[in-house]
Amino acid sequence: MNDPLVARMRAFGTTIFTEMSALAARTGAINLGQGFPDTDGPAAMLERAATAIREGANQYPPGPGVPDLRQAVSEHRKASYGLDYDPDGEILVTVGATEAIAASVLALCEPGDEVIAFEPYYDSYAAAIALAGAVLRPVTLRPVEGRFTFDPAELRAAVGPRTRAILVNSPHNPTGTVFTRAELDEIAELCRERDLVAVTDEVYEHLTFDGVEHIPLATLPGMRERTVMISSAGKTFSVTGWKTGWVCGPAPFVRAVQTVKQFLTFTASAPWQLAVAHGLRHEMEWVSRQRADLEAKRDRLTAGLAAAGFEVYRPAGTYFVQTDIRPLGFTDGLALARELPELAGVVAIPTQVFYAHPERGSHFVRFAFCKKEAVIDEAVARLSALSRRS
Repeated sequence: MNDPLVARMRAFGTTIFTEMSALAARTGAINLGQGFPDTDGPAAMLERAATAIREGANQYPPGPGVPDLRQAVSEHRKASYGLDYDPDGEILVTVGATEAIAASVLALCEPGDEVIAFEPYYDSYAAAIALAGAVLRPVTLRPVEGRFTFDPAELRAAVGPRTRAILVNSPHNPTGTVFTRAELDEIAELCRERDLVAVTDEVYEHLTFDGVEHIPLATLPGMRERTVMISSAGKTFSVTGWKTGWVCGPAPFVRAVQTVKQFLTFTASAPWQLAVAHGLRHEMEWVSRQRADLEAKRDRLTAGLAAAGFEVYRPAGTYFVQTDIRPLGFTDGLALARELPELAGVVAIPTQVFYAHPERGSHFVRFAFCKKEAVIDEAVARLSALSRRS
């Protein structure tokens, strides 16, 4: 029988996260690949979920999301960024940010429309664009003075008559870049000039370091009315398995996204939604402590990777450190990632899988530092073998 998978999805196959996590489990290697913490979120928030289950919040919640969570998200957007979103019509709860991104692209893009995304990009972006029958137009982020950024001229050149939307991820996975106001101004100006919709993935909004500020694109002049703002609880509160996210935006955009979302999952996870509402209102001090803890872990891992011989790009946010493997004599990140459990007992993610043009990222490998200090220290000790090999 011929491959039953529709042609537009055949290029995707098994995600790199599934492959590398399975490799870690099979070999017993330390998993610094997939971005999930090995510690739990705030205890009172976890207990709120358990209480909700015991109290019977176990049936379908409303399609747009539990009202208490939508209200808490509205309060949080206002307090954090001065953005006013009506909880009844401008906020939609989703099954994590991945569903929010997919539903947004499916809702807003016709077949043949073009969507700009900065490469390297989270792998679901390309898949969502393909599902919509749209066309990905990548703009490459490159290292400049120790951080990844884009060329404004390349961004402008990527816009054509069929360009409908731009996907903006900041803080950025996998490079760790947090876009500056000047960079966001370039994006916003282009959106206003060319009447583009911005879909912003801001799941690491609270995980920035060294005093770097996260600036939502929707706060810039003329951008609230053309921005679909996406975030989630998973990274903020270390509950990635809860898959609880949200979309904020103008009512017509949110209605469009909900029209699609209702036929994907309809709704989910009332206990988690109630617990996340508690978290947004009462656990932001815990988040501040987590950010400081992650900053220290970032420093711990970056120092160890540098000592092991990698060229290290110090991230301003997220869970991840981007490294260049060429100083160690390697040039193919995918091949190295598959060999690394045997070479050093560690699993990482090859960054080239996040590029439309893999050759542009073939020499980069991503490591996660959202792990216990003892795990990071053991991983660093194992990776030091790379610089000692003959």
